[in-house]
Amino acid sequence: MTSLDARSDRADLATPTLFAVTVFASAGLVFMVEPMVAKLMLPLLGGGPSIWNTSLAFFQAMLLAGYLYAHLLQRLPSLRAQAGIHLAVLAAAALALPLRVPELLGQPDPNHPALWLLGALGLCVGAPFAALSATAPLAQSWHARTVHAHTGVEPYALYAASNLGSLLALLAYPIIVEPLTPLHGQTLAWSLGYGGFILLMGLLVLAVVRHRDLGAVPGGPATAATPAPTWRDRLVWTLLAAAPSSLMLGVTTYITTDVASAPFLWVVPLALYLATFILAFAARPLISSEHALVFQAAAVAACSAILPFSATNIGLSLPIHLICFFLTALVCHQALVARRPDPAHLTEFYLWMSFGGVVGGAFNAFLAPVIFSSVWEYPLVLTLACLARPWGEGRVERWRWATLLLGSLAALTAPVLTTFINNHQVAHLNVLGAVGPDAMRLLIRFAMATAIVCAFIIRRRALLLFGLIAVISIAAEGAGDRVQVLTTWRSFFGVLKESHLPVPGLGGDVMMLAHGTTLHGAQALNPEYRCRPLLYYAPETPIGQVVKAERARKPAMRFGAVGLGTGAISAYTRPADRLTFFEIDPLVIRVSTNPDHFSYTTECARGKIDYVLGDARLTLEKQPKEAFDLLLIDAFSSDSVPAHLLTVEAVKGYLTHLKPDGVLILHLSNRNLDLPSVAQAVVGATGAPGLLQKHRLGADEPALWESAEDAVIVARDPKVLAAYAADKRWTPIDPKATKPWTDDYTNLLGALISRISQRGGTGR
Repeated sequence: MTSLDARSDRADLATPTLFAVTVFASAGLVFMVEPMVAKLMLPLLGGGPSIWNTSLAFFQAMLLAGYLYAHLLQRLPSLRAQAGIHLAVLAAAALALPLRVPELLGQPDPNHPALWLLGALGLCVGAPFAALSATAPLAQSWHARTVHAHTGVEPYALYAASNLGSLLALLAYPIIVEPLTPLHGQTLAWSLGYGGFILLMGLLVLAVVRHRDLGAVPGGPATAATPAPTWRDRLVWTLLAAAPSSLMLGVTTYITTDVASAPFLWVVPLALYLATFILAFAARPLISSEHALVFQAAAVAACSAILPFSATNIGLSLPIHLICFFLTALVCHQALVARRPDPAHLTEFYLWMSFGGVVGGAFNAFLAPVIFSSVWEYPLVLTLACLARPWGEGRVERWRWATLLLGSLAALTAPVLTTFINNHQVAHLNVLGAVGPDAMRLLIRFAMATAIVCAFIIRRRALLLFGLIAVISIAAEGAGDRVQVLTTWRSFFGVLKESHLPVPGLGGDVMMLAHGTTLHGAQALNPEYRCRPLLYYAPETPIGQVVKAERARKPAMRFGAVGLGTGAISAYTRPADRLTFFEIDPLVIRVSTNPDHFSYTTECARGKIDYVLGDARLTLEKQPKEAFDLLLIDAFSSDSVPAHLLTVEAVKGYLTHLKPDGVLILHLSNRNLDLPSVAQAVVGATGAPGLLQKHRLGADEPALWESAEDAVIVARDPKVLAAYAADKRWTPIDPKATKPWTDDYTNLLGALISRISQRGGTGR
């Protein structure tokens, strides 16, 4: 063997590893930059879901653009030309770095923030993101013409490496990067990482163009040797990619709306989504398609049966939803891989797969909130995904038809029994005699369990399984435990639900308003209590205490409240008072100001009430300085916390809008995050005086009369808080409770861990 041959063989051995490392690095940079850039824009645009949805749509579009560019580039006959152009594109895209908010567009237009965001994202990261996204399909195309052409090694396995990089980057950002690195350090490090990636790409280019006998391949990829994909193939690729993408957003929306609205829960479906790509595209998958089909049939039947039961035990329902999503996405992606074309058409395959992801995401992000009043896209797509399973061959056996009929009848029995229970007609059933409601509920569970078993039995016939899962979903909706919910609305910002609860201590029914799983307010129907603020705004709570004290000091006040809810705080206004609500969701304003639903603002308020629509950080900046006697920031009780409203810069801004003797209230009650520690540190960093109260429920009070509440009050002048400091319920803040949040640094994971440790220590 000559020395030249030896060097060539060593290059052959090194090249596959270099391909994998390059694809891994590009995917890691892509997924690391998404939350980073979104956080970069946060202080300008706020944390509304529409902003996150717009960002997601942008990144999906850039991914598709990158794949289209890779598909067109690989059609050039010369690998040298492809490699040279791609290196030039990567270098040109680096001109947009370092990552920063572009000054060219000026400040965002509050009337069209999404348009400003799309432009800002395009100028900030559009070119580097698209260039990085193109690397995976382009590198696999080169792999097909070099390593695969000489060794037969499957280039599609590189897609598993790509998604492994994405998964690790996704998990690393909230766990390692965000808590340990300020935002300016993150953006600088990513920009330097992009430069390092160009060097890595240069090494891969050298390895590719120096690969023996492959300086230029006339005719480009060997497309003539294999048939081109048909439009039917392209449609199937699109649909098989769209279903998991839609399900990922659907299950995230559902579990954060109806099951457990916990922070970071959105990371779990996305991580599982990426894991299914890794498994499906691996050369030796850990879960075979046969096993995935068996497990998925059981999971989808169980998930469809429990989906409407929001009161189901979270420890049971949450794993079922996540396992079902994982297995269904895996089945779709394995079906996609089974239909992959010859490597000569690899980039076109990825192009249509990316298009399917955009279609699925756009359906959930933009279309579903308009056409559905609840999260119905989740069960709909879950049912349709059953069609990705094998359809079977030949005539359907009679016993399968019988099983389908039995399962359908069993499922439809459940809503019938539920109707009798809800109408208190159990005693009049001639067939069941004196069977009570508890026994009837057992019969409902047995009926649904029977339907689940029948679905599993007919799993080998996709059409039959699809039909039975559809029946189970409809029947479960009719048998669900949402009978107390009277009205449901949906906007771009989430799902609102109005329900009634009998509370004898409040003289009858109480109307409640929930956003997702978080109760945002309640109002009694009894005239005696109708104008009494309940829950967080009750007179006994810290908010109620401060409002009453300030009213006693001043004959007329200017209020400001970030977060409207049911508008309960307006019941404290007097004729000389003025209250301004700052609310991001126009639907909340429509519901809370409609007397048919809630009447605090229309019937109970005595002062002037007005509303400012938009993100509070932006809209408050436009208010006059030193305008408010009392400013309430009540935006943290739900679990999608707008962190930009609780930073040092934000609190300093709030204080500039207070009169010299004004008081700022930070309402910090939250089920999953330790926000009181954060707020104390933030207030301490501003240098302003502050006090903390952790209010707990009184004994023997009616339900909804008040609620436990954590609050911090702040003032510009220490003398303003003197009376509160004399009250033993208020204690001095601890400015060293944790590291203060800033526009450059937040640590939601740390707040979550702190809350978990507190629960462990108290046994709650």
